[in-house]
Amino acid sequence: MASNTMAGGLVAGSHARNQLHVLHGVDEERRPPTRESTTTDKICRICGDEIGFKDNGLLFVACYECGYPVCKACYEYERSEGNKSCPQCHTRYKRHKGCLRVVGDEEANYDEDLEDEFRLNKGQRDYNQNQNHTNGAAIPSVTASVEGKDFEGEKENYNNEEWKERVEKWKTRQEKRGLVTKADDGGNDQDDDDDYINAEARQPLWRKVPIPSSLINPYRIVIVIRLVILCFFFHFRILTPAYDAYPLWIISVICEIWFGLSWILDQFPKWFPINRETYLDRLSLRFEREGEPNRLLPVDVFVSTVDPLKEPPIITANTVLSILAVDYPVEKVTCYVSDDGASMLLFDALAETAEFARRWVPFCQKYSIEPRAPEYYFFEKIDYLKDKVQPTFVKDRRAMKREYEEFKVRINALVAKAQKKPEEGWVMQDGTPWPGNNTRDHPGMIQVYLGSEGALDVEGKELPRLVYVSREKRPGYQHHKKAGAMNALVRVSAVLTNAPFMLNLDCDHYINNSKAMKEAMCFLMDPQIGKKLCYVQFPQRFDGIDRHDRYANRNVVFFDINMKGLDGIQGPVYVGTGCVFNRQALYGYDPPTSEKRPKMTCDCWPKWCCCCCGGSRKKSKGKKKGFKAMLGLGGLYSKKKMMGKQYSRRSSGPAFDLEEIEEGLEGYDELEKSSLMSQKNFEKRFGMSPVFITSTLMEDGGLPEGTNPGSLIKEAIHVISCGYEEKTEWGKEIGWIYGSVTEDILTGFKMHCRGWRSIYCSPKRPCFKGSAPINLSDRLHQVLRWALGSVEIFLSRHCPLWYGYGGKLKLLERLAYINTIVYPFTSIALIAYCTLPAVCLLTGKFIVPTLNNLASIWFMALFLSIIVTGVLELRWSGVSIEDWWRNEQFWVIGGVSAHLFAVFQGLLKVLAGVDTNFTVTAKAADDAEFGELYLFKWTTLLIPPTTLIILNMVGVVAGISDAINNGYGSWGPLFGKLFFAFWVIVHLYPFLKGLMGRQNRTPTIVVLWSILLASIFSLVWVRIDPFLPKQTGPILKQCGVEC
Repeated sequence: MASNTMAGGLVAGSHARNQLHVLHGVDEERRPPTRESTTTDKICRICGDEIGFKDNGLLFVACYECGYPVCKACYEYERSEGNKSCPQCHTRYKRHKGCLRVVGDEEANYDEDLEDEFRLNKGQRDYNQNQNHTNGAAIPSVTASVEGKDFEGEKENYNNEEWKERVEKWKTRQEKRGLVTKADDGGNDQDDDDDYINAEARQPLWRKVPIPSSLINPYRIVIVIRLVILCFFFHFRILTPAYDAYPLWIISVICEIWFGLSWILDQFPKWFPINRETYLDRLSLRFEREGEPNRLLPVDVFVSTVDPLKEPPIITANTVLSILAVDYPVEKVTCYVSDDGASMLLFDALAETAEFARRWVPFCQKYSIEPRAPEYYFFEKIDYLKDKVQPTFVKDRRAMKREYEEFKVRINALVAKAQKKPEEGWVMQDGTPWPGNNTRDHPGMIQVYLGSEGALDVEGKELPRLVYVSREKRPGYQHHKKAGAMNALVRVSAVLTNAPFMLNLDCDHYINNSKAMKEAMCFLMDPQIGKKLCYVQFPQRFDGIDRHDRYANRNVVFFDINMKGLDGIQGPVYVGTGCVFNRQALYGYDPPTSEKRPKMTCDCWPKWCCCCCGGSRKKSKGKKKGFKAMLGLGGLYSKKKMMGKQYSRRSSGPAFDLEEIEEGLEGYDELEKSSLMSQKNFEKRFGMSPVFITSTLMEDGGLPEGTNPGSLIKEAIHVISCGYEEKTEWGKEIGWIYGSVTEDILTGFKMHCRGWRSIYCSPKRPCFKGSAPINLSDRLHQVLRWALGSVEIFLSRHCPLWYGYGGKLKLLERLAYINTIVYPFTSIALIAYCTLPAVCLLTGKFIVPTLNNLASIWFMALFLSIIVTGVLELRWSGVSIEDWWRNEQFWVIGGVSAHLFAVFQGLLKVLAGVDTNFTVTAKAADDAEFGELYLFKWTTLLIPPTTLIILNMVGVVAGISDAINNGYGSWGPLFGKLFFAFWVIVHLYPFLKGLMGRQNRTPTIVVLWSILLASIFSLVWVRIDPFLPKQTGPILKQCGVEC
C-alpha cells in the first residue's frame, strides 16, 4: 500500500454533474508512491520461502517421485513432526544425507550423520517437548494444512530418557575417535539460537485443536440415537390418532414433524466442531524481523454509521480510536468511516477524534494497555496497575483521563449544538455551506485525516490514516442502505489505498484486543490456505448486558456452538461485523485452485506417438492458458470462473492501464485479443473507472505506479457517485449483495457457493466488543429485522433451497444456510403448539390417546435424548447451562412474536410490495445500572406472547377446577395437559418478567388487547366446540309426563 494518499481538505463533488470542489486547501505536492515487489522462481509451497540449494549447487528436491517444491526446513519438519510423506503424491520422504533420522529410516550410515542430527535437532527438541508434554503425557498437536488437507502431528519419536541415552552414546563414540572433547560442550550457543529462531519462524502460524474424542463421540452417538427414537416416535404418533380430538391431533403432528426437520437442519451442521489456535510469536518471527522491512500486508478498516443522533458520536469515536491504536504497522492501517447520513456532526466529531488520537495512540503503545477504546478502558472495573512497571504510568494515565474527559465535553457540545438545525443550514468553520445539508440530495464527500501526509502524534511519529466518506445521494436512485454504503467503501478504498484485506466493523463495535488484525493474519497470510479464504470471522461479544442475560443478548449458543460446528465444514457464516475480508473474494472471483499432479506418461510408447495422440494440442492450449493466467485476465467470458482468477496468476507486480495491456497483445490473432482483453467487459462488471479496474488485478494490493493525489481524489469521488453502479454487477455478484436487510448472510452465502472457505477465530481475549439492546422491546425489534431478512432471502432467487447447486457449497454448509432462512417459519408451528395446551385444558380433550407401555417408552426416550444431547453439547462447547437455558427461552419468546411478524411482513413486502414498519415509542429510562433493562416501550410484538400466557394460565385454572369437580379419576389425564401448559409458561417467564417491569406495572393497552383476544377466542371455542357429536335426526325433547 502506498503511503501517498491525500490529507488536508474536504473534497466534495458529483461525477454526473462534472463538479469537484475543494472546500479546504489540499496540498498538491506528495511523495511519489513506492512499492516493493519481490519475485522468486522457486518458492516453497508450505512456508513461502525460497527453496535453496544443496551443498553441490543443485536445487534442493524433497520428493524424487513428483518433485513437489518444498524447502529443506519444511522437509525436515514434515519428517520429524508431520506425516513423513510428500503433500502431493503422499510418497514417504527418503532421508537425505545430513538430515535428521526418524523412525522408519534405513539404518545405514548411522554414525556418519549422527553429529548433524544432534546439532540440528538440539534447539527444537527441548521446545517441542515442553509444548507437547504436560503431566507426563504426550499430547498430539494438529497443525496447519497442506494442499487443503489437514494433517495431524504424531508423538515424539523418543522420550526424554531415550533421547538422553542416544546423545550419550553419540558422545562416547566421538570421544573414542578423538573428534570431541568434554570441553567442547556448549559451544556455538549463538548459532544454535539463530537456528532455533529460524526453525520457529517456519512453523505453522496456527493449528486446529479438535474436540477430544471422549467428548465428541458420545455426543454424535446420542444424536444418532435421538434420530432413531424420533423416527419411532413419529411412527407411533401418525398411526395412533386421537379420534376424540382429531383436529388437535392433526395440528400437533404437523407441528412436531416441522420441529423435527428444524432440529435436523440445526443439529447436523454441528457434527464436526473444532477449535483453532494461533501463534502470534511465529507470525512476528516470519514477517516482522528486526532490521528488515515489515512484511505484514495492509488492512483497510470500514466503520459504517447512518444517524449520529441515534448512534452517539462518542461511541463511534471510541471505535475509531481503538482502530488507530491497534498493534499493527501504522503505515499499513487505514480507517474509513462511512457517514450515510451526511452529518456535519460526525464530520466535526471525527476532526476532534483525529486531534485526540495524536495523544491517545502513543499512550496506548507506550504502556500496552487493553482495551484501546478510552471509554471502556477508563471506566471498566479492573486493576489497571497489573503488569505495569513504568514509574510514570500513573501520572500519564491521570493526565490522559483528564484529556479524555475534556474530549468528551467537546463532543457533547457538538451533539447539543446539532439538536436544532439552523434555517439556512449548517455552515463550516470557514463560512462554506455544508454540502450535506440535504441528506437525500448531496454530492459525495471525502476528507483525509492523519496519515503520512497529515498530523503526527505528540512524539513526532506517523499515525494510521483516517478517511471520512459520504457517498453521493440523489432523488430517484436506489442506494441500498448499508450494503450500498459498504460497496462504496470497497471502491473508494481500492482507489486510495487498495489494501488486500478489509476489516468490517459496526460503529458500536470497538477493538478489544489490539492484536486482532494479527490474529486474522495468521490465517490470511498462511501460505497454504490463505489464498483460499474469503474471510476470517470473529465472535461477537458485548458490554453492558445484565448478569443473567435475561433475553439471551450474548447469543452464546450460536457463537460458541453453531459457529464452531460450521468451522469444521466450510467455515462460519458472515454475521455483519468483526470480519476480515479477502478483497479478491468480494470482487466475485473464484478461489484459486491447487495445481493438479501431472498425469503419468507411459514409457513403452515412443515420444512421437504421444504427440500424434494430442500432446501437441494440449501443450499449445496450456501455453495460451498460462499467458492468460499471467495477465490475470483468462476466461473473461466464463461465469463460473468469475473472470478466471487462477492460482498461478501473478498480480503482485505493477498494475497496468487497460490500454497498455492491449498494446502488449500484439502478435496474437484478433480472436485471441478479443477473448483476452475486453475493456467493455471489465466496465460492465466493475463500472467506468480505469483506476478501480486496474486495482482489481493487483492481488496483493498497492496503488498503480505513477498515480498522483489529485487524480486519485477525483477518481474516488467518481466511484462513490450515485449512478456508478448502474448496469454493473455491484450488489449482484460483486461486493455486498443486495436484496435483503440481512446482507451479511447473503454475501457470505455467495462466497461459499463459489468454493471459498472461511475461518472462525475465537482467541481467549475477545477481539471485538459491542453494545446490544437489553430491554425487551428493542431486543424483539432487533430479532424482527434479522428474521425479516431471512424471509426476504427465502423468497428470492438466492434461497439456499435451490440456489448454487452447480457450485462448490458443501452439503452440511447448505443445511446450515437453509436453517438460517427457514427458522422464522417455525413461528407458525410454535404459536399453534403453544396454544394447544390451553385448548386441551379448556375442552378436556388431549392430543395423545391413552398410552400403552411401549408408547410411554418412546415418549420417555425422546425427552431423555433431548436432555442428554443438551448436556453433552454443553460439555464439549464449554457453554454454561444458564446461557443454554436462556437461549431456549428466548427461542420461544422470539418465535411467537418477532418471527411471526417477520413472516407476514416479508410476505407483504415481497409479494404485495407493502412495506410495514413497527414503531417503538420510548419512555424515560432509569439512571441506575442496567436501567434500560426495565425500560418499557410499547410495540405490537408484545401482544401474541402476552395472549399465550393468559390463555395457558386460564387453561391451568380451568383444568384444575374441572378435575376437582369430577373426582379422583380425572387427575391422571390432567397431568399430561398441565405439563405442556407449564412448559409454555416457563419458557415465556422472562417475557412476563420484562412485561411487568421494575414497578410491576403493565400498560393498560397491553392488558386490554390480550384479555380481549383471549376471551373472544375462549367464547368462540365454547360456542362452536367441534368435539361434541352433532345430531342429524329430529330433535327429541322430554315431554314431562311419566310414561
